[in-house]
Amino acid sequence: MIPFPVSADPVPPPAYAGGLLVMGIGNLLLGDEGAGVHAMRLLERDCAGVKGIDFVDGGTLGLTLAGLVDSRAALIVIDAARMDAPPGTCAVFEGEAMDAFLGASRRRSVHEVGLLDVMALAALGGRLPARRALIGIEPQVIDWSAEPSEPVAKALPAACREARALIARWRS
Repeated sequence: MIPFPVSADPVPPPAYAGGLLVMGIGNLLLGDEGAGVHAMRLLERDCAGVKGIDFVDGGTLGLTLAGLVDSRAALIVIDAARMDAPPGTCAVFEGEAMDAFLGASRRRSVHEVGLLDVMALAALGGRLPARRALIGIEPQVIDWSAEPSEPVAKALPAACREARALIARWRS
């Protein structure tokens, strides 16, 4: 017996399939851990009205996000990232550099699953976005707070500039 209902109707693809996905990741209740979501929201406001870009609050991840990544032409992920750099440092890892950074920095996370796991599922299905980048922001404080620390708050516009530069380059 199947433990869940099965529909005879095929599931339609999500409305945001294809194109570019910008996903902010993080827990907004843990200070700098929410940097990716804060930056994604700023970028979404900056890009209001731009066609072909979808924005998603990826929260603290989960395997359900693999479906959002599947079959995208391009993916930009913004997240707090430990890079052994000063707090607020913003860095871009594009393509294979993103893959290498995620593989090398596999560590315990507050996320249910890691971004590496989500990307691995997309790769296993042959649906890894050809253009992909991680914009990492070095955190200072990961503790109970609804606001990022001062250095991370100051880095959010830089993360948005990096994302806009990627979008412009990928669209040219």
